[in-house]
Amino acid sequence: MFNPTEFSAFQWLLMPLFIFGRYVVLSAVLYFVFYVWKRRAWLFRKIQQRFPTPTDYQREIGYSTLTSLIFGMVAWLCLGTSFHEHTQFYTNIDQFGVVWLLLSIPLTLVVHDAFFYWIHRFMHWPPVYRLMHLTHHRSVNPSPWAAFAFHPLEAVAEAGIIPILLLIMPLHPISFFGFVTMMLLFNVYGHLGYELFPQKMYNHPLGKWLNTSIYHNLHHEKFKGNYGLYFTFWDRLCGTLRMDILQKVEEVHGRERPIANKEFPINI
Repeated sequence: MFNPTEFSAFQWLLMPLFIFGRYVVLSAVLYFVFYVWKRRAWLFRKIQQRFPTPTDYQREIGYSTLTSLIFGMVAWLCLGTSFHEHTQFYTNIDQFGVVWLLLSIPLTLVVHDAFFYWIHRFMHWPPVYRLMHLTHHRSVNPSPWAAFAFHPLEAVAEAGIIPILLLIMPLHPISFFGFVTMMLLFNVYGHLGYELFPQKMYNHPLGKWLNTSIYHNLHHEKFKGNYGLYFTFWDRLCGTLRMDILQKVEEVHGRERPIANKEFPINI
C-alpha cells in the first residue's frame, strides 16, 4: 500500500528528481505552447511585448535546477529523517476526516501566501535584496522557466514553508502533494508572461482577490509592489498593491487580435 510516512531515507532523496521533473515538464509544455507554437498568434496577450534572450532561459533553468535540489533536500530532512516524528504527517484519512482533508489544501495556500508575502517584502530590503533576491529579479521579463530561478539562499528561505506546514497542521500525503503541486502551478503561471483571464475578472467580487500573471509580471518589470503569491489580500491590506494594475490590464486587453493569415510582427 502506498504509504509515504514509511518511505525510506533513500526514497525521500528522490524528491529533488520528482520536484525538478514536474517543473521541467510543466515549464516545457507551457514554453512550447506560448513561446514557440503560438508565439505569433498569441503575441497580443504577451504582457511585455518582447521575449527573453537564450541567455535568460539558460540562467533561469540553471538556478531552477539548484532550487529543485534544495526544495527536495528540505523535504527529505523533514520527512526522510527522524525529524518526521515531530511533524503531523499522517496517512489514515479517518484520523482527521474527509472534511479536514478537503480544507487542508486551501488552508496551506492561505498560510503560504502570508509566509511568502512577508519573506518576499523582507527580501526587497536593499541589503538582503542584493544578497538573495537580485538573482530572481534578473528576469525582468520572466518566462515559465523563471518559476524557481532563485539564489540558493532564497531557495532555502522559500523552502522554509515546508517544515512550518508540517509542524503546525496535520497533513495527509494528498494534502502535502496537493500543496506542492499548487505551489508549482502558481509559480509557473505567475511567470508565464501571458494574460489568461478575461478583463472583467479583475473587478469581480472574488476574482479581484486572485493573483494573476499580470500582477506578478508588473512586480518583475517595476521591482516594487505586488508581493503576494496566490492572492492579493496582503497587498491590499498593507497598501502594496500597484496602482497601475488596471491600466496594464486595459493595455493588454485593448490590443487587437491578429487577423488570420496576416503578418503580425514580433518585437523581440
